[in-house]
Amino acid sequence: MTVTEQVGGPVGVFVTGTGTEVGKTVVAAVIAHALAAGGLDVAVFKPCVTGLDELPADGLADHELLRRASGSDQTDAEIAPYRYGPPASPHLAAAMAGEEIDPERLRAAAGAAGDGAGALVCEGVGGLLVPLAPGYLVRDLAVDLGYPLAIAAVPRLGTINHTLLTIEAARAAGLEVALVVLTPWPDQPTAIEASNRETIASLGSVDVQTLPQLDLDAPATWPRLSWGR
Repeated sequence: MTVTEQVGGPVGVFVTGTGTEVGKTVVAAVIAHALAAGGLDVAVFKPCVTGLDELPADGLADHELLRRASGSDQTDAEIAPYRYGPPASPHLAAAMAGEEIDPERLRAAAGAAGDGAGALVCEGVGGLLVPLAPGYLVRDLAVDLGYPLAIAAVPRLGTINHTLLTIEAARAAGLEVALVVLTPWPDQPTAIEASNRETIASLGSVDVQTLPQLDLDAPATWPRLSWGR
């Protein structure tokens, strides 16, 4: 896997999605695991985790899955500086807790996570235009960190519009879109799913790869994602 090296920092990638529940954490975990398997010391970062109140008793929170996939020994706070119970947008979850997410704290935490690491895998929250704080979007954090994007999307009907809009929003802010990942990709894709992949690649001028449904308890079975520069 080839990812971008930020001047003065580790190689890295920022994983975003076309919305919520589209496989961002899975894509980020697969990338982190592949980088670690390639011999890099991988750090992971997610600015905010919400929905902890609805986590199944036997389930892993996003930051916990990222830590396990990367083999990192980071603490919860080092991976995700803001963590909330309600399943809400970060700015609202923070407000419900009587707080406001501080962009400077996010930038500092991301920098600290990557300090001394060989690679940093950042996962956003929701989509690019989700507010982390009033006036500060997920896209703003991605711009501040400066890494290329991997966009997670679903393969089903409707994904062309959502994915191309995300690509457009990213490029409008000067972000590089390195990869789109459609997941979970079926063993036998329908004509619509196959066309979605081809159309996004063509209209978005982007590499589109796929991930099948994964056994999250067996990282050794996960396929790898890759892209060149």
